[in-house]
Amino acid sequence: MNNVPKPDISPNFTIEDIHKIREWQYEQQKGMTSEEICEDIRKGAEHFLAELNSPVDPAIGAEVKRRLQSVRKPAKASA
Repeated sequence: MNNVPKPDISPNFTIEDIHKIREWQYEQQKGMTSEEICEDIRKGAEHFLAELNSPVDPAIGAEVKRRLQSVRKPAKASA
């Protein structure tokens, strides 16, 4: 893997930040085989999944559930 420093991301996460991340990822994976790229993506996904599964403040979790329920559409009955 190439040793390219991570880009600085703004607190507002702009389109420019997305471009920086894509350029950084390209430089990181330049010269890798398809298998190495897949492994690199899997390693990143493991970290992301660990973050998703980490404990959440109960008040935040309840608010997220409440908001999700308010946007879900009821399922249509099939004939």
